[in-house]
Amino acid sequence: MAERLSPRDARRAALAAQGFAGPRPASAGPERIRRTMQTLKVLQIDSVNVFERSHYLPFFARLGPYEKRRLDRLVLEAGAPYLEYWAHEAAFVPREDLGLYAFRMERYRARYGERLVEQAPLVRMLLDTLAAEGPRAASEIDHERNVRSGPWWGWSDVKRTLETLFAAGEVVTAGRKGFERRYALPEQVLEVPPAPVPKADAVRELVRRAAVAHGVAALADLADYHRLRSDDTAVAVRELEEAGELVPVEVEGWMRGSRPLPAWRHVDAVVPQRIRAAAVLSPFDPVVWQRDRLLRMFGFHYRISIYTPAEQREHGYYVLPVLVDDRLVGRVDLKSDRKAGVLLVQAAWLEAGAGPGVVAERLAPVLASAAAWQGLTAIQVVPRGDLAPALTAALP
Repeated sequence: MAERLSPRDARRAALAAQGFAGPRPASAGPERIRRTMQTLKVLQIDSVNVFERSHYLPFFARLGPYEKRRLDRLVLEAGAPYLEYWAHEAAFVPREDLGLYAFRMERYRARYGERLVEQAPLVRMLLDTLAAEGPRAASEIDHERNVRSGPWWGWSDVKRTLETLFAAGEVVTAGRKGFERRYALPEQVLEVPPAPVPKADAVRELVRRAAVAHGVAALADLADYHRLRSDDTAVAVRELEEAGELVPVEVEGWMRGSRPLPAWRHVDAVVPQRIRAAAVLSPFDPVVWQRDRLLRMFGFHYRISIYTPAEQREHGYYVLPVLVDDRLVGRVDLKSDRKAGVLLVQAAWLEAGAGPGVVAERLAPVLASAAAWQGLTAIQVVPRGDLAPALTAALP
């Protein structure tokens, strides 16, 4: 018989698994940052920089202010212990984990093999250039076809081909220049290339990691963490359940039609008596990134608005959910006006049932800390949204 969990217990287990159970450290040194990376498993990348680049924000949410250069050393510098691959979208993963994605690289090789054959002279030139000159960003390669045009974000043929080679595992990343990927031959970055892990073993390990990172999860949640097929995930879940690593649970309110939605708790997941947290969450934070889970877990309907025409945006442009303890209680549209030295709260909204005074009181110190972390000297709240008046009053 499945273990029964309340919605509150499921939320608390999920937040504890994501690193929100303990008190914030007085300071966040390299070891804290490294441990947080291990908690997240994968760190999604996004280029939007209106408030702060997304990969920096999960650490601020869990640790408070920290030196971003310490994270840069882990993920952006040449020779860093983490590099990029298509894990959950584009993401930083430990370099030794590349072998877990060999089955995905094989799939990309099959999908794009014809394109690589058609582009054989360009492929050869790119590989020869990297071999002769070392890691390079696409913009650093001199070629007549390195001209931005057409679809794929206006990528040139050079950039598009490098991205295809990257997906197929023929090249790897070697940090970034500015925020542009640098590409390299595997032997230039990996002292010992990780051995390819057979697909079934890789999927099982990735599902195990997703279960640890989620604490409590449905099948779709476990599949989404590393963007796996549902049927492959189901096989891995059955094997992990038989091994005693996953415990079947029923969460009150989690339904599939008229029946409880099958879910699992990782055997080591803890359910704290309470979560004491206050944070703003990136649109690409693992707590947030799967919208169906977010609605099921927190009753929070959320969509990224950065790709929505301005006149159709309901809550703003770069909207971040507001976490207070074990609930999502609001959302704020943030922008760092670096020239003026001001953190702009372009809109602030409450969730149903949340008290504006309590939310503003808990959110105001988070925003003050965020402004200081960004090197900004003031906060300006635009009078848009039902939380804006209370937030204005709560800020110094």
